[in-house]
Amino acid sequence: MSEFKWYVLRVISGQEKKIKSYLENEIARQKIEDFIPQILIPTEKVYEMRNGKKRVREKNFFPGYVFVSADISHGEAHHVITSIPGVIGFLGGQGDEKEPVPLRQNEVNRILGKVDETEEMDEKLSTPYIVGESVKVMDGPFSGFTGSVEEVFEERKKLNVMVKIFGRNTPVELNYMQVEKTE
Repeated sequence: MSEFKWYVLRVISGQEKKIKSYLENEIARQKIEDFIPQILIPTEKVYEMRNGKKRVREKNFFPGYVFVSADISHGEAHHVITSIPGVIGFLGGQGDEKEPVPLRQNEVNRILGKVDETEEMDEKLSTPYIVGESVKVMDGPFSGFTGSVEEVFEERKKLNVMVKIFGRNTPVELNYMQVEKTE
């Protein structure tokens, strides 16, 4: 009976998907799926406006890390994981002599729970707004103008923004995707 634990792999940032693919191919090639059943890159969907179009982008929760469920007491599993190009090593276990440190169950539940949570949400926006906050209009006829948030309609994902047009304060209703927070 294999004892599976979750381990964190340090990998070259920006290459997590490629490394996951390499790992899956190598595991299948060597027929050791029984010792490494799952590889995970925790991501969330972020919605943004680009050139007037709503785009969905996947954002990594932990850039530079890949999570692996494995039984590394099987020597071949440990070797296959660490020999993949782009894998720096296990978090908490550097070098060949040190044993990698598995994640605690509560950490695993928190990470997996966070992943499940985002899959259930159809539209999670990365920036909720508050009244009085300064925003810049990124899209629409008032693109380039800045103003302050007067009202927030959370359920409709819209804002009333007071924009100064021709020297006069004018209320404009915009959706979340049309504005961006200013620092």
